[in-house]
Amino acid sequence: MNQEEKGSSPDIHYIEEHQLSQVKIALSNPLRWVNSYVLQGDDGVTVIDPGPRTASSEQEWLAAMEQLEMDFSDIVSIVLTHHHPDHYGLAGWFQERSGAKVWMSERAHREAMLMWGADSSMDRALPAFFRQHGMPETKLALLPEHLNSFFPQVTPQPEISFIGEDLPFRMGNRIWMPVQTAGHAPGHLSFFHADSGVLLCGDAVLPQISPNVSLVPGSDAEPLALFLAGLRRLRELHVRTAYPGHRHPFTHFRERIEALLLHHEERLTTIAGMLSAAGRLTAYEVCTALFGDKLGIHQLRFAMCEALAHLAELARRGDAAMIETGDGMCYFSVRKPPHS
Repeated sequence: MNQEEKGSSPDIHYIEEHQLSQVKIALSNPLRWVNSYVLQGDDGVTVIDPGPRTASSEQEWLAAMEQLEMDFSDIVSIVLTHHHPDHYGLAGWFQERSGAKVWMSERAHREAMLMWGADSSMDRALPAFFRQHGMPETKLALLPEHLNSFFPQVTPQPEISFIGEDLPFRMGNRIWMPVQTAGHAPGHLSFFHADSGVLLCGDAVLPQISPNVSLVPGSDAEPLALFLAGLRRLRELHVRTAYPGHRHPFTHFRERIEALLLHHEERLTTIAGMLSAAGRLTAYEVCTALFGDKLGIHQLRFAMCEALAHLAELARRGDAAMIETGDGMCYFSVRKPPHS
């Protein structure tokens, strides 16, 4: 082990049957932890989604590596399912110490640069976007500091190698097939090992939580359509055990897929009913009707982006229309069928 101070009591579960270790890295939000996965192979170790960069997560990893009897020099690959800080954040820290390649999809890397790159303007673009969609100035004023608070969690930025999205990819001693599962995050990849029926699904499917689906300026314009398509793609796989980015591994995979598909159809129906009853609504009005008006800025950002994703899907299906008024405000209404 190197000379950096070691942490204590890592929460690690080794699943011999599937040749992987689940390492729980604590989070300071309601998700409680992110699942990182360690796959040991004859050629070295692969670490999947190492977690956010914080002082405590660094110490957790030092302790976990000691328990797993591995050192930084053993790591040959760091694989990222997507760009969110709780998955992507420690990749650069690991790369600096190991020299390992960091892998993700090219689309996910573009999103990482949109959010966390040196030229990112998201701290200005997102408030402007939310203003158009009705968020009050008192809430908008909180966004820049909130967004910029994530930069320490993703610093240093790793040098990225791109995963071919439809090409077999070795992790540990197994060959995995990347599966495109965007929607929760652009370019999100899951990884399927057909012989064992094991799926490493990142945040594409979670056992109890509905993954957030967000519409963000400059990003995918129809994220919910992509998310639902990804779920249907995963439904075709013969998954015996799913290893998610949060909570516990689970086996009721197809049932969970069906529940998520139904959940989003029901939410679309609910929102269409709101628009029909009100005549027109801003996305912020839809957001507060769905999620309440007491959310902190972190949860409000996700809730607002989720409401916008559903409104965009209603518009894509021809069930709603967005109207921009002369003052730049955007409203949504039910699309009226043409008169026969």
